[in-house]
Amino acid sequence: MYAKWTFLSNHAHVLALLCNEPDLRMRDIADRVRITERAVQRIIHDLVEESYLTVGKEGRRNRYDINFDAHLRHPLEAGVTIRQFLEGLGSLGSVDRDAAKSTDAS
Repeated sequence: MYAKWTFLSNHAHVLALLCNEPDLRMRDIADRVRITERAVQRIIHDLVEESYLTVGKEGRRNRYDINFDAHLRHPLEAGVTIRQFLEGLGSLGSVDRDAAKSTDAS
């Protein structure tokens, strides 16, 4: 049985998964986060609408690219970028940090 609440939202869980596996299928995201595929669709829609993600096609699959320079929305965390947040979670481990840092310089 799982706790009634967690420290991270489902939006954060989806973003963290896509950080390391940008071509993950919605079905697989749903299984890992333990939510429905429809909930994943809504979350991805939210993240795209707020410019945290962009969606592209690679063959028949979607590829999700994260806007690492976007800032968290809540006023308490407004100074924190998505990159800093994901680094804090340890989710940026397999991402090319040199490529991620090169966007900081621009």
